[in-house]
Amino acid sequence: MTAGATAGKPLLSIRDLVVDFASDGGTFRAVDGISFDIPRGRTVALVGESGSGKSVTAQAILRILPKAARIAGGAILFDDPANGRGPTDIAALAADGAPMRALRGGRIAMIFQEPMTSLSPLHTIGNQVIEALRLHRKVSPEEERAAAEEVFAHVGFPDPKRAFVTYPFELSGGMRQRAMIAMALICRPALLIADEPTTALDVTTQAQILDLMRSLQAETGMAILLITHDLGVVANMADDVVVMYRGRIMETGSRKEIFHDPRHPYLKALMHAVPRFGMAPGERLTPLREVASAGIIAATPKLHRPKPAGPVLQAEGLSKRYTLRSGWFLGQTHHVKAVNNVSLTLAPGKTLGLVGESGCGKTTVSKIIMRAMAPDTGRVLFDDGTGPRDVHGLDGDDLFAYRRAVQFVFQDPFSSLNPRMTVYEILTEPLVIHELGTPEERFAKAKMLIELVGLDKRHLRRYPHSFSGGQRQRLGIARALALSPRVLLCDEPVSALDVSVQAQILNLLKDLQAALGLSYLFVSHNLAVVDYIADTIAVMCRGYIVEEAPKATLFRNPRHPYTQALLAAVPSPDLDHPLDFDKLRSDRFSDPSDWPEPYRLVAGSAGVMREVEPGHRVRIAAGHAREAA
Repeated sequence: MTAGATAGKPLLSIRDLVVDFASDGGTFRAVDGISFDIPRGRTVALVGESGSGKSVTAQAILRILPKAARIAGGAILFDDPANGRGPTDIAALAADGAPMRALRGGRIAMIFQEPMTSLSPLHTIGNQVIEALRLHRKVSPEEERAAAEEVFAHVGFPDPKRAFVTYPFELSGGMRQRAMIAMALICRPALLIADEPTTALDVTTQAQILDLMRSLQAETGMAILLITHDLGVVANMADDVVVMYRGRIMETGSRKEIFHDPRHPYLKALMHAVPRFGMAPGERLTPLREVASAGIIAATPKLHRPKPAGPVLQAEGLSKRYTLRSGWFLGQTHHVKAVNNVSLTLAPGKTLGLVGESGCGKTTVSKIIMRAMAPDTGRVLFDDGTGPRDVHGLDGDDLFAYRRAVQFVFQDPFSSLNPRMTVYEILTEPLVIHELGTPEERFAKAKMLIELVGLDKRHLRRYPHSFSGGQRQRLGIARALALSPRVLLCDEPVSALDVSVQAQILNLLKDLQAALGLSYLFVSHNLAVVDYIADTIAVMCRGYIVEEAPKATLFRNPRHPYTQALLAAVPSPDLDHPLDFDKLRSDRFSDPSDWPEPYRLVAGSAGVMREVEPGHRVRIAAGHAREAA
């Protein structure tokens, strides 16, 4: 029985849908005879790994498939409650015909995964939202603006009038996603397709967007097709679940059936690949496909180099302020403190997790440590076994040695790999720059590196575009390891990956650390991921470190209200631990002046870090620290 078959007359019925892609090598079947229903007023989650056919299914519903793709069979029956004429077979309509254009963006709307690339940078948010209204309704300019401002208020813009004249680059990721939702809802669609709407957002912003979608659905009665690989989001949003793998449906059922009684081995494996709180010590994630490099990692020769007596990397009192200009001819200036008196300690062979919302200063701290920018105050000390040295005082050969010892793994592996270079050139470029080895030795090192991260040496002649997202991230890790570093700075390395590939990368990082003695500064907004990989966790908000503790202590006894809010915002793939949307709606705790005593920080005060138990420090107001003393 298909999902939601017992819920009355479905709004959309997909029957035996087949989508083929034409290529030089023949025809590839991306969607292979799938059938499921979307009931009116309910949320159906379409779940699976990248490449399983989820987004192709959504594109087929809207008839926006790429030129190489075609619907080769089946029906997409849309029973629009607004016309009362019975179901329309979307698959039989011309993609550019008037009937399909009337449905697309009007009765069926879509929110895309990456709002920045989906919004025009040349037009204001208001112009882009009212464009959909102009295409589907005859309204005056005054009515257009009033409708746009009403929908802006509806989706949570604090100043709807200002939002109308704002450009996308002026908005945060969460506000851009709200703009996309406003564009989709302005014509009050019967069906909203949300394709990975929260993948790139931090957990608190994600919870806000999910709460917004739930409340709008309750208000308007629209159905939602939620495409995602995040089982935590599914557990908190879906009524019915459809699980896809390689273009076919593996299992369907209600949310309760799927989570309490999963039957198909693929669904069970998907659930075991998700990082979750409370994992047993030493327990590993189980990816669907293991990276075949365990033997190679174990056989990698150990480097014998002096060990530091103390921390391998230490940040002391880092601060960084940016000057922003605004007004006519950019005459007015104001200052933003991105990093405020941050101190961190990274022990040899350990992982320090740095967590917080987007914009809290995590990446700025990483760039200061990398010497990509200089701090206004404070210093970074690095110890390669010969004693700590100030990183920003290094020059010449000493700076060159530091560049070798500390490497970066970027968030987006595609944009960080040169598309014009082969994998061999990418992996050997650091060796060429640092003048290490002969051509034969570099070739041997490249072969070793690519096998170390679970890829085949035959891939050395390929280009980055021919790899999946997870494979490209493994290439990024291999490049970072080329110079045998001591420290890896990992900036959101798994945030854009689906759960099974994420499990591969996290397990790979843990294995490499154990074998090579690496130290990681792991930057993320996902506390469940950091809980799996880190030894110590530092929580950052508005440029401050607000809490720092060993991971077991932090999750057992979070003290700071911001840490508690972050933990409450992580969607768990467990129906017994749903998100508390009421709490998240009323208390975000991201404004230091709104924190309760003794944590509240007034303007100009950084407070102090106080130890509340061994190794567990929390930031409190300076006055309360004096009282406690």
